[in-house]
Amino acid sequence: MADSSKTEQATPKKREDERKKGNIFQSNDVISAFSILALFFTIKTMLPFIYQYMTNFLTKYFVYTKTVNDLTPDFVMDVAKDAAIAILLTAGPMMLMAVAVGIIATGVQTRFKVSKENLKVKFSRLSPLQGVKRMFSLRSTTELLKAMIKMSIMAYVLYSAFMSVANSFAKLMYQDIMQATYFILNTIMGIVIQLSLAFVMIAALDYLYQWWEYERNIRMTKQEIKEEYKQLEGDPQIKGQIRERQRKMSMQRMMQQVPTADVIVRNPTHFAVALKYDIEKNGAPIVVAKGQDYLALRIIEIAEQHNIPMTENRPLARALYSSVEVNREIPPEFYAVLAEVMAWVYSMKRG
Repeated sequence: MADSSKTEQATPKKREDERKKGNIFQSNDVISAFSILALFFTIKTMLPFIYQYMTNFLTKYFVYTKTVNDLTPDFVMDVAKDAAIAILLTAGPMMLMAVAVGIIATGVQTRFKVSKENLKVKFSRLSPLQGVKRMFSLRSTTELLKAMIKMSIMAYVLYSAFMSVANSFAKLMYQDIMQATYFILNTIMGIVIQLSLAFVMIAALDYLYQWWEYERNIRMTKQEIKEEYKQLEGDPQIKGQIRERQRKMSMQRMMQQVPTADVIVRNPTHFAVALKYDIEKNGAPIVVAKGQDYLALRIIEIAEQHNIPMTENRPLARALYSSVEVNREIPPEFYAVLAEVMAWVYSMKRG
């Protein structure tokens, strides 16, 4: 029985995992129904050919009974070859059609996915104890009841079809052999069609039942969905640790760029922005580092160690910190103010 706590529909990942395990939804009755329909449709289509071929085959060897006196090895081999060819030409296409339709019906239900798990040897299947458990399980009981219902329906259809034509068999004694044969074949084909239609209806009901049972068995609990979400999206704690590590690495790279700056714009300790300008490579100064509070003090400390010029401009420092990302050029609205700053820096370097 399905766990009562499993109230949630299976997720796409759960369905794919079940497929990989070999737990694939399919109805065997659908496969049998379509295979039977294909078999009898092929028989009906090939019946004239089979009748003509077998007539020629039997006539040929009935004639041989008058002319052949000794059964030589060569003659026996010829008979065996002709019999094998007759079987292949008459029964072969029907068997191939039934097998092909069965494969297609299976593939459509399973999306032509083959699981390696079903090919592995599992010793639990050979255990007598497990076999007894499967025999007396709820699923086995359900399958037994289904089989009894199917047999009852098929028996009723067969009985009804036979009784509807039973009175007509008395008329066969007044007809010739060909007419009687034709009547019998048509009657048999009509009964087969009725049985096939009944089997198709049974297969449709079984398909719905198998689908319901499969969906019920692969349901998930809310906890399983949460665990799956963690596996797909990552544990929030681990993701937080990764983000923290990435932030530290980015900060370390930023601090390594401070010694290459041309000037530090500060406010005076709460904000600090390091700017670098290469006339040949860049169209405008680039922010190589920026920080607030502790980071600002750290940038200022590194700048003092490398004798980088610093200027205090509170509005400019705050504006650059909030509007320009690291390793990006400053926007045009800051060109006029920074032109004065860079001119001061160049004058200091020349002095």
